[in-house]
Amino acid sequence: MKFGLAFAALAALFPAIAHAQSFPRERPVTLVVPFAPGGGTDSISRELARHLQERLGAAVVVDNRGGAGGAIAAAQVAGAKPDGHTLLFVTSTFVTVAATDRKLPYDVLKDFTPIAMLGRGPLLVVVNQDTGIASVAQLIDAAKGKPESLNYVSAGQGSINHLAGELFVQRTGAKMTHIPYKGSGPATLDLIGGNAQVFFATVPTILGQVKGGKVRLIATTSAARTRLFPDTPTLDEAGVKGYSVETWWGVVGPAGMPADVVRVLNKAINEAAANEELRKRFESEGADTFSGTPADLGNVLKDELEGWRKVVREGGLRIE
Repeated sequence: MKFGLAFAALAALFPAIAHAQSFPRERPVTLVVPFAPGGGTDSISRELARHLQERLGAAVVVDNRGGAGGAIAAAQVAGAKPDGHTLLFVTSTFVTVAATDRKLPYDVLKDFTPIAMLGRGPLLVVVNQDTGIASVAQLIDAAKGKPESLNYVSAGQGSINHLAGELFVQRTGAKMTHIPYKGSGPATLDLIGGNAQVFFATVPTILGQVKGGKVRLIATTSAARTRLFPDTPTLDEAGVKGYSVETWWGVVGPAGMPADVVRVLNKAINEAAANEELRKRFESEGADTFSGTPADLGNVLKDELEGWRKVVREGGLRIE
């Protein structure tokens, strides 16, 4: 009887052992990236893929699937076989788009397996030089003094730039009109050209323009000041109490991935993020690398989805 129980227990371990020994199999791991080639996020994903390839001992191929705010890429991965060979590179927009779109063909909490977060960093609040605005207080006064005379741009409806701006409006009572673009590139051009006045921009998008004096930096959005601009206050320090928004990068897979495969990938991603090359890349963009468990990323997805849905409800946003 005891022998039978022991044999049954041993047999139950075989699937996990088989998974651990067979992943990755003799085929590439595909890292699906929800952005077009050439951008800052794509560059980070390719550096990650290279480091993962070294640690997994298998080819890691980047597959760019831009469009629909990342929904095309996310839907592809949600429907993939959950064996660890198809992964999705995600950013904060993975959650913000879900918070504003109830017709997505997937659920960010139910249809994906959180694996690991790589890093997180602030947005930069910048204004057009011709506005004469040099502080958050002046921005709020200008927006209240001439209601809806100021426009803030974003990389698209439901993007992190969009909802960060909406949260600012809700917290301050400022009146600004949101203008969505198909990407941060054209949004930046119109900001510089004077067709818009404000941008809650990611660091890779706007860093060159800030250093080149083409736009004026007035605040950052994270809880603590960034090392890139230590003299620039956070929005919280500038009077928008409790305001804290960060953009982040991570990796998820389809729902139902074996726990042992998730552990292998989590370890490899944490090691990659800790690598000096990738760490310096994040630091150059004002971000910090992050090492944690799949549950850590899962908690971020849950908490931020709830928080951004509240912003959408309170703002009465209707995005189809």
